[in-house]
Amino acid sequence: MQAHPAAASSPPAIALRNLTLGYEQHPAVHHLSITIDPGSLVAVVGPNGAGKSTLVKAMAGRLRPIQGRVEGLEHHRVAWLPQHSGIDRSFPMSVQELVMLGLWHEVGALGRFTPAHHASCHRALDAVGLLGFERRSIDTLSGGQMQRALFARLILQDAPVVLLDEPFAAVDQRTTDDLLALLHRWHVQGKTVVAVLHDLSQVRAHFPQTLLLAREPVAWGATGEVLTPAHWQRALRMQEPFDDDATLCAPASTHAHRHGVSA
Repeated sequence: MQAHPAAASSPPAIALRNLTLGYEQHPAVHHLSITIDPGSLVAVVGPNGAGKSTLVKAMAGRLRPIQGRVEGLEHHRVAWLPQHSGIDRSFPMSVQELVMLGLWHEVGALGRFTPAHHASCHRALDAVGLLGFERRSIDTLSGGQMQRALFARLILQDAPVVLLDEPFAAVDQRTTDDLLALLHRWHVQGKTVVAVLHDLSQVRAHFPQTLLLAREPVAWGATGEVLTPAHWQRALRMQEPFDDDATLCAPASTHAHRHGVSA
């Protein structure tokens, strides 16, 4: 993998060790074992219901594994942008107030913003093309503008690991292009970026590594080697309906091989 200049806070290697995830003890991701190198730019793809959002939620520390573990993130800040941000757009909040929530790790719940913090917010808004929107209420923003604001908040979080769940869904092409350029800048800075995506042409063009998931790992590695017709057909065959009566499956070492799939 290509080396990158060190970021201000060096990203860790992330190891998923025999990871099984689910809800109410029903597994949605089975026995996933891969290692993501520091500074990687990784796409997570798969059919609907493949467990992609569940995986990034667990990596963000919001879901406890049923089995296995996530290693490498315990002592690092992680920036996570879920597919649905959960922000009530009717809440009386300005764009600047939303973006500056990204500084919580510096100021805490009762901290005060300094001129330096306001300058950082100004730069973040400039980076996402929202300069001049500081006082706009978030309920006046379009979908693309709201996503730009959320990316500005990610900039201020300045975490070494960034997790994104469908960051370009229902977003216009210009916004998508601008935010993809921002991801590439983070990659050059040495941040580790993991993004759930559905546009495979976008993945091929912008993401060097890909994990193909269908509740179980199908393939992991260089994007060109993972996104093959054979692997995608296998993912579709492996897709299965959610069964409330399913039991936990036993660990299987056969899930840990390169490109179908590797540790």
